[in-house]
Formats: sequence, structure tokens, C-alpha cells
Amino acid sequence: MLLKISNSKVSGRIKLPGSKSHTIRALFLAGLSGGESVISEPLVSDDAFSAIEVCKSFGADIKTLDNKYTIKGFSGIPNIPEDIVNVGNSGTSLRFAVTTAALSEGYTVLTGDYQIRKRPLNNLLTSINDLGGMAISTRGNGMAPVIVKGRIKGGRTKLDAVTSQYLSSLLINAPLFENDTEIEVTRLNEAPYAEMTIWWLDKMGVTYKNDNLKSFWIKGGQKYKPFNATIPGDLSAATFFIVLAAISGDKVTIEKFDLKDPQGDKLVLEIVESMGAKVERMENEVSVRGNNLRGITIDMNSIPDALPAMAVLGCFAEGETRLINVSHARLKESDRISVMCRELKKMGADIEELEDGLVIRQSKLKGSNVNGHDDHRVVMALAVAGLNSEGETVIDSAEAINVTYPGFVETIKKCGGLAEFQIGG
Repeated sequence: MLLKISNSKVSGRIKLPGSKSHTIRALFLAGLSGGESVISEPLVSDDAFSAIEVCKSFGADIKTLDNKYTIKGFSGIPNIPEDIVNVGNSGTSLRFAVTTAALSEGYTVLTGDYQIRKRPLNNLLTSINDLGGMAISTRGNGMAPVIVKGRIKGGRTKLDAVTSQYLSSLLINAPLFENDTEIEVTRLNEAPYAEMTIWWLDKMGVTYKNDNLKSFWIKGGQKYKPFNATIPGDLSAATFFIVLAAISGDKVTIEKFDLKDPQGDKLVLEIVESMGAKVERMENEVSVRGNNLRGITIDMNSIPDALPAMAVLGCFAEGETRLINVSHARLKESDRISVMCRELKKMGADIEELEDGLVIRQSKLKGSNVNGHDDHRVVMALAVAGLNSEGETVIDSAEAINVTYPGFVETIKKCGGLAEFQIGG
């Protein structure tokens, strides 16, 4: 599907969808619990539906009603799935499910779409094997499809968390291992996502020790109890509207924005403010208005999902903007460093690729035909660029936005943006 974007002013109020990261964590924890849990105001998107289907395959009974999910869990002992577990495009679901599968006595086969089958798993598989489970990549390349067998016991492992999802997967499942577990973390990228998982462990009353994210001890033989939770707004989704306001000069107010939430992408507010945008913080909402922006150097390690939008931001900032220390952005749905460099160049950007990021200089963008690379964040970032470029921009594979933000285009239109889907691409 194509998305046609025309230069237009966008302002107004938006309400964020539920956080993808919180929703998927809540679904897995509810599935691992005994009894019935209720998740209110969750994300309703392809990634959430993938997580639901994965949890169902392990034995959870899940109903989706009235903007809430009700989950009857399988009490920490997953069923052996009747079929191959297909996570679709959800990398989070895959990483979490691999360790959950190791709680079962039998064999589980997990895979996903073509992008999932290119995303690394090897370090997590190694830790599962260290801890008494069995996990192998069928192609021997450390990627899906994978075969997993339990029952995982616990013990000690060293973990190179090139993605924080590896650590979160172990932390969520380790309380249910038979024995205590010790994890030495030799590297941790995108740390706020691990901190979000720890936030959930605290909510669930888990017994563990955390040595400044460098090592963990998790008591084995624990059980999760059912819970009720309301999902916060998705601050990764907010990034696109923060950037849109900052570069357009108009005001956008974002509802359901909790500054106390552990989501790392709230840092984007501080970044645009330091570049010159006007930011107003209120209870559960923020407003952003553009101003003359100045380029700066931004360490993106903790917020790799913001890279596509921040690359667009750099095009509208005076001087040079450098996005650094974010090589793991190459391991997402697409190689977002390479992809954003290539597509913004088509629009006239003065941009160059670094091994671990991008250098962007102030540029006058022009509408163009660009490739969304089946990557939801790339599509949304290019849409933000198109709204502030001369002429018309056409983005292919635009249906990818359904992964995390199905309402993105309608929200743009409600705020005055000229955007419409077209069949094709």
C-alpha cells in the first residue's frame, strides 16, 4: 500500500495509543500467571495480536473486549504448542517466547516473517542452553526458525545483550525456573527497556537482586499472581509528533504522556528542547512547539527506535546533527541507519552514514517516491519528512504502520495533515 503525503501544517491534540512494550510485557506476565488478569487501554495493533497468539499457543485463554484484554494464564507451565509458533513481525514476542518455551517439557518451534528470520537470537539461545534448556537455530545462523526444549532449570550465564530484549526475556521467565538464576550482563544496549521490565517485576512482587544492570540474581520457584493493569501511552509513537511539532513550528499537544513512566523515548522531549523547541510539561500530557533548531550530537544508545524520526529532525536543524552509539539500530525490522540515509537522500538531505549512526546537515527537502522497507518506524518518519517537504511524497509498504500505530494516518489528518492511502506498492 502507498501513503501519499503533501506539504501541510499540522497542529492540535492527539491521544497516544497504548505502549507496545508495556502491552507485550503485560500479556506474557498474565499468561505466565494463574487466574485471570485484565489489561486496560492496551495497544491494539499487529504486534499486540502477535503476542496474543503466541500466549494462546502456550495455553493462555485471551479475550479482547471493550479496549481491554482478559487473560487466563497457564500458571507458569506452558502447553507444548500444537503447531509452529509464528510471531509475525514481533521481535519482542519472539525473544520473550523463546525463553517461555523453555519452561515446557516438550519441543517448540518458533519462527516469523522474513524480517524476523534476519534478526539475531544467538546470545539468548546460548544463555538458555547455559541454564539447562535446549535452544538451537535450525539454520545454524543464530536466527529463527528455532527449536526450544525444556525444562530449563536455572544456574549461571553471561549475556551479551546487544538488544535488551534478551535480558528482558530471561528476567520475565527466570522467576519460574526450578533453581535460582544468576545473569552477568557483559553489554546492555537500550537500557530503558530493561528498566521497564524491572518495573514490571516490582509490580509482580518478584524476588531478585539487581547490581546496577551489570548482574542479576533471580530466585527460582516463584509464581506470578493475576493482576489488573492500565497500559500507559506509547512514548515511541509520541516521538513522531514531537519531531513533527519541532520542525513545523506549530503546536502539538500529546495526551496520555506519562513523564514518570520508564519508557526511554521520553528523552526525545529533552533532546528537542535542547535543540531549541518549546516544551510545556503538564500532568499526563505535553505540548511541543517548533522554533529555530540547532544541530547537536545525540547519544542514541538508549533510544534506538527514535533514530528514524531523529534523522528527519536533523534535516531541519541549523548546522550539523550527529546521531551516535546506536549501531544496534541496524538490527531492527530494517537496517534503520542505512535505510534512513538512503531514503532521505532521495528527498535532498545532506546526510551520511556512520558505522554507529548518522551525520545530518540542515537540508531543504523535496517530495519524492521513497521506500518504507516494510518498517513501521521508517514509514512514519518519512511521513513526517513529507509533511514538511516541497510537493508530494509517496511512501510504499505503508501498511507496516499497522505493526504499532494503526491510527497514525488518521491522527495526522485530524491535525490538518494531507495524507491518504492509495492501493499499490
